Amino acid sequence: MKKLFSTSFSDNAVHFSMLGLRLALGIFMILNHGWPKLMMNFAHLAQKFNDPLGVGKSASLGMAVFAEVFCSVFLILGLFTRLALVPLLILTAVIVFRIHLHDGSGKLELPVFYLVGYLVLMFCGPGRVSIDGMIGK
Repeated sequence: MKKLFSTSFSDNAVHFSMLGLRLALGIFMILNHGWPKLMMNFAHLAQKFNDPLGVGKSASLGMAVFAEVFCSVFLILGLFTRLALVPLLILTAVIVFRIHLHDGSGKLELPVFYLVGYLVLMFCGPGRVSIDGMIGK
């Protein structure tokens, strides 16, 4: 019972927690957001896509697909993790603060969770169970 309320932790627990967070964020981002956009007709989807930065709808969609698919793959692998997190952080920050900020908590909840998860990984790093961690040895 004492271990249940313990505040101690091991290095391995932290590294595997970072692995779990990387895998969950990366896989869910690809499957629920990136892959559907990648498989749809780009020109048709671009006409309906938001342009919160004023760079054009096609460019906004292209940047979103790049972050959601390709950067998430790097995140899952733990390769160039902090560099891959930059577009993901920008994407989720734009979604939170430019698109869904005034929509109410229902649409804001998921992007905030992604944003917080990405920030945790940015500060803590990918952990030892990653390609970055293996290269660092």
